[in-house]
Amino acid sequence: MKNTLFGKTLTELQGITEMLGLPKYNAKQISDWLYKKDIISVNEMTNLSVKTRELLNDKYDTGITPPVKAETSRDGTKKYLFQTSGGNHIETAMIPERERITVCVSTQAGCKMGCIFCMTARQGFQGNLTAGEILNQIKSIQESNKVSNIVFMGMGEPLDNPDEVLKSIDILTSDWGFAMSPRRITVSTIGIIPAMIRFLEESEAHLAVSLHTPFNTERQQLMPVQAKYPIENVVSEIRKWDFGRQRRVSFEYILFEGFNDSAIHVKELSRLLNGLKCRINLIRFHPIPGSHLKSPGEETIQNFKNQLNSRGILTTIRGSRGQDINAACGLLSTKEIKIT
Repeated sequence: MKNTLFGKTLTELQGITEMLGLPKYNAKQISDWLYKKDIISVNEMTNLSVKTRELLNDKYDTGITPPVKAETSRDGTKKYLFQTSGGNHIETAMIPERERITVCVSTQAGCKMGCIFCMTARQGFQGNLTAGEILNQIKSIQESNKVSNIVFMGMGEPLDNPDEVLKSIDILTSDWGFAMSPRRITVSTIGIIPAMIRFLEESEAHLAVSLHTPFNTERQQLMPVQAKYPIENVVSEIRKWDFGRQRRVSFEYILFEGFNDSAIHVKELSRLLNGLKCRINLIRFHPIPGSHLKSPGEETIQNFKNQLNSRGILTTIRGSRGQDINAACGLLSTKEIKIT
């Protein structure tokens, strides 16, 4: 099997051209073809000599691969299925809005975090994606040239795969790469503190933390990671960083009926986040097979939002998109793998 070029940094491409005895400037030409133009093969890199393309073709292909299939929701959301180099499958959601197109990318095939409200967790863990496989979810979809925002919030825990996630952000934001503003990129995490610190040090993208309840015992019922990285410690670390108008931190909060939707939860959230410049995104729970959890009614959701806003915490309700094709929050998995 050939090595792939897509997902390589400029420094890595320079190493390849040096190894092949090619001029150093060829690396920049290759990066332009990979990240700024619509090509899928080395032969399309027409400003490289025929000999150079033959040398590259002997050992490399681009690694740019189309989705296996796509489904379209009634609301315009699309879900794309990709096969990884290891033979696993991942899903990607494309969410169109009036003035932007957001792509929700996966970073792992499956997930090992075990959150009880998530279908991906039911799938178990098959493997990490490479930077190229992460970026291919943006490059290879029909809307590729119109993508305005990217969220690392699909299958898997992004900060359980920090090397490849940070590499993909580097390629997305570098002048020689996609030249995208880091302010249009959000990375979601359940709160793996060492990797979160590294992410905050090495990138300028926005941070989103899965919170779901401010109480330790409740959160551990939902998310096993709470035992190792308590939410108090996660928030304490976040307070050390400068979040404001340029770089945002938000907290994702799925509402579960009779579990985390009371006035007591509002009060404790206010204490936990007091003085921190942040926002809370309330998310409707999308039922999964065999779960006892339920979403509260719209009146409860609106009331919860209003109570938080009245306490000075900017709170919004995320719209549910693509639920009819299992593309909404918490529903991504792959039917190609039997879920038990």
